[in-house]
Amino acid sequence: MNLSKVFSASIDGIEADLIEVETDINVGLHSFNIVGLADKSLSEARERVNSALKNSGVKPPNKENRKIVVNLAPADLKKTGSQYDLAIAIGYLLATKQIREFDASGKIFIGELALDGSIRAVSGVLNIARMAVAKNIAEIFVPRQNAEEAAIVENIKVIPANNLLELMDYLEGRKNISPQPKTIIQPTLSSEHQLVDVADIKGQENAKRALMISAAGGHNLLMQGSPGSGKTMLAQALASILPPPELEEIIEATQIYSAAGLLKTNSINWRPFRAPHQTASPVAVIGGGQNPRPGEISLAHRGVLFLDELPEFRRDLLEALRQPIENGKVLISRVKNNLVFPAKFILVAAMNPCLCGYYGDEEKQCRCGAFEVFRYQKKISGPLLDRIDLQINVPRVKIEQLQAKEKDYNAAQNMRNKIIKARAVQRNRFKGLKIFTNSEMSSKLCDETVKLDKPADDFLKNIFENNYLSARGYYRVLKAARTIADLEESEVVNVGHLAEAFQYRIKDKE
Repeated sequence: MNLSKVFSASIDGIEADLIEVETDINVGLHSFNIVGLADKSLSEARERVNSALKNSGVKPPNKENRKIVVNLAPADLKKTGSQYDLAIAIGYLLATKQIREFDASGKIFIGELALDGSIRAVSGVLNIARMAVAKNIAEIFVPRQNAEEAAIVENIKVIPANNLLELMDYLEGRKNISPQPKTIIQPTLSSEHQLVDVADIKGQENAKRALMISAAGGHNLLMQGSPGSGKTMLAQALASILPPPELEEIIEATQIYSAAGLLKTNSINWRPFRAPHQTASPVAVIGGGQNPRPGEISLAHRGVLFLDELPEFRRDLLEALRQPIENGKVLISRVKNNLVFPAKFILVAAMNPCLCGYYGDEEKQCRCGAFEVFRYQKKISGPLLDRIDLQINVPRVKIEQLQAKEKDYNAAQNMRNKIIKARAVQRNRFKGLKIFTNSEMSSKLCDETVKLDKPADDFLKNIFENNYLSARGYYRVLKAARTIADLEESEVVNVGHLAEAFQYRIKDKE
């Protein structure tokens, strides 16, 4: 029987699907067709496979005077990318009996073929390896460059291959290829990813306090102030005080970068910091496109998304952020299926108070009229502001502070230690719930977790009854207060914690 079946995989968003690669050799005039809703890059696989097989010393399809059909099933799932090349070549070799038969049911073949038969790296290998484990597939064959990435996943045998000839020798038992050892991930705060150290910031003690609360509980932060007051530097400094990511957070971030084709190392073992430009399109920031890819908000997953000059971003883009901020994911709707990209990020935004930038400045006069100030600030809608827990004004730095030579590295380290302790408390609190920070709590979990003393309860009722808070704002104040209490190692939230959390939302009343 001139029929074979091997397995490969496709990437749909960030999820992997198992693909059956069926090859049938039949009598007739020569033809080589790939069916199963293949895109342009996949239809070109015929030429890559032909040349790779010829240069590996075996009879290629274009030398066969027979009809060759390769079917990628399921046929209703669109196939994109070049990762099917290796499976098509192995399937053809089995169907033409140029390679000894083997049990292909527990194996997945992933890789792009070069014309000389070498196997090139592809995107989404970690995602495919996790899918293989979920489907009880024991062995995965990947390009050598992707082996460390695939070996992050436990309970699967990863076979790295340099070229097609080496893989054929392995499958026929003529050569042994050692499985890739388990990849050990070490979380890092490498200096190349720490854009600014918090110790380098002079003055701005109130803003540093807000940064610490934001880092400890994963709370969104909006900074408003005159040009040159240090808003951008403060946002970049947040990366230097975030704690190292947990293993599950590293795997989540690595899956996103791998699916997007942006993985330059074997893992994303630091917290991402993404800062898209104001001219970025909604698709670039939110995600999607003809072949859906993660956007900036997903690339910032478990890290920081920094939007500088917030009012200059498109209005529809800013409003599209509301759902991901609330749910920690973005839903991309398509005719045939819906894709979900994770997007749990800390939103850090910076803006000037008006068009000229000096409204409320103590030293420089604002040139804007009252209506111009109002119109500029209204570019940020109330519902979006309601989702930002911490809203602060960043004043101009005094000359004496700028000229100070000494840097308080001890205070910066103490800040980091407090954040790490607060995160550890939250990790124990939410054990088994798949959430890591206070900001991720649902309203139900917030009611169960946040314990108020009697004065704090009275204070909260008072500010709510005076219409200073929406229902969403009520829970966001509770979450921020819980983080402040964690920083102070207090089990109970008191009036001081609530008052500090509420003062960061004073902008809601303006």
